[in-house]
Amino acid sequence: MKLKQLHIAIFCCLFYGFAQGQYLIKDGTDLLSLQKVPQEKIFLHHSSAVLFTGEYLYYKLYCQNAQTNRLSNISAVGYVSLVNDKGVPIFEHKIRLENGMGTGDYFLNTEVPSGNYKLLAYTQWMKNSGLEQLYQDDILIINPYMADQTAILKKDGDKDLLVNEEQIAKEVDLKGDESLLQLQLEGNTFSQREKIAVTLRNYKGNLGHGEYSLLVRKVNAIKDIQYLDAVNYGQRYLNADKVLQQGVGDSIVLPEQRGELFFGQVTSKMDNRPAADKNVIISLPGKEHLLKRALTDPTGHFYTYIRKAYKNPLSIVQVLDEGDFKVVVKKQRSLDYAKLQFASHIIDKALAEAIKERSVHNQIENAYFGMKPDSILPKDAIDVFDGGIPEVFRLDDYTRFATLQETFVEILNTVGYRDGGRYIRVAQEFEKFDEPYNDFPAIVLIDGVFIPDHSTIRDFDARQINTIRVLRDQLVLGETQYQGIVAIETENNDFYESYENINMVKEVLPLPRPEKNYYKQVFSLNGGQSHIPDYRNLLFWEPYVKVLDNAQPFEFYTSDVAGEYEVLLEGFTTYGKPISLRKTFVVK
Repeated sequence: MKLKQLHIAIFCCLFYGFAQGQYLIKDGTDLLSLQKVPQEKIFLHHSSAVLFTGEYLYYKLYCQNAQTNRLSNISAVGYVSLVNDKGVPIFEHKIRLENGMGTGDYFLNTEVPSGNYKLLAYTQWMKNSGLEQLYQDDILIINPYMADQTAILKKDGDKDLLVNEEQIAKEVDLKGDESLLQLQLEGNTFSQREKIAVTLRNYKGNLGHGEYSLLVRKVNAIKDIQYLDAVNYGQRYLNADKVLQQGVGDSIVLPEQRGELFFGQVTSKMDNRPAADKNVIISLPGKEHLLKRALTDPTGHFYTYIRKAYKNPLSIVQVLDEGDFKVVVKKQRSLDYAKLQFASHIIDKALAEAIKERSVHNQIENAYFGMKPDSILPKDAIDVFDGGIPEVFRLDDYTRFATLQETFVEILNTVGYRDGGRYIRVAQEFEKFDEPYNDFPAIVLIDGVFIPDHSTIRDFDARQINTIRVLRDQLVLGETQYQGIVAIETENNDFYESYENINMVKEVLPLPRPEKNYYKQVFSLNGGQSHIPDYRNLLFWEPYVKVLDNAQPFEFYTSDVAGEYEVLLEGFTTYGKPISLRKTFVVK
């Protein structure tokens, strides 16, 4: 007998104190178990502390175990937010973490006004230690397209922040510890559109091994606004919480250790009382769909974890039990941004020409963005049959019939309605497996949407169907046994848009940010791109630099923008030592 336990099986709600995205610590035993989970902290290597409209903010997260400073394997999801001085988030990104790391970016459009902002990075688990545990860095945004610049313009008596690049080179020293790693350039002065080779050398073998990120950018012409580097981060967060600080009777946020937390509550429509022990099915539809199942606790709450990288933001939640229920998908507790302390960075009006020039450069770069695109890195396709090999029926290869039921009878001889049309069943493979006969229903999906009542789709218009995939394995989903899967894919793959059912709710989820392969400018010897302007201030961004060997070479090209540039390496050794290296050069 082949009995397969799907990975989409129920995640039983062991924590009956779970509500509103929080968990109530019941007793001392409970507390001791939670205190065995180390607290976390995050370093964010980002592209600049001064951003202009029309530029990208690039970043990489390093999520660390706060006890060991090594990359954390606790949280599977991290979050990055940019917040204005009124406590309103400009963006809130969800980042899938792999081995404690993740990347993202944000394009700064013309709707974001000039001002002082705060860049935050955190996990849900870190929320238990308050804002002090969160990564925080100050960001100055300059939007020259808005008339009101009072938030950043210098007033009489304010300290002047305008300095030249030679002053910056003298006043900012980020060389870091070069006894482990060192950045080496083949010179200090280069021409426009020239190829530069930089070598990262490891002098200490295993001691230098680690995860890093490499950035090359033009030096900012405003002093005192420098991003938080890894070494200073290590000092600032030296005394960050190492373990959970709450006690018995307190509410905490659970870590997203098994994936992105998805939770909600089921109540009776009649009296609004919690509906306990109800089976809930969650569909994340589409070609690469996901299916999750959960059971409500005595307070009507359910939760599960989404482990895989879903591509459709729509979720469909249905209660499988009979009755009249209300389903609500809930969200994590928000941070209190009102308690953030903001910097008061200002600029002098004398910067007007420099701002205008950089803005014109950004406009030109954006006009040619289509010729310099980033690409989204492909993820492993989701195996919706969890290793099983389905039989595929493409209906265009057969004579078409009007309804789904007729199609089963005339084309799919292993699938049919049973019990007077009440449910769909897939025939067992007795010739392959020695198993007793069963009369279990099949799992039936249309474009990834779970169909609880098979009788409702007997007359489904088969002309809308592209393919039907049939898996004949016996399966277990939660505590329910099924005989096979019937996965129907429509021509437009959009059944979920119009699907409605009793005891269900649709909820749009923010998609995790995709991993990208960032564009790297290359100039050919034959001058193939000589007609394309190149006004990049950021010359190179490589978020994943894994140091193992003695030397690692990197190459990039300068742009048409003259001035002083800096090569910045940030990251951590495998044993948690922060590394910040800086090397400068001039483009003439």
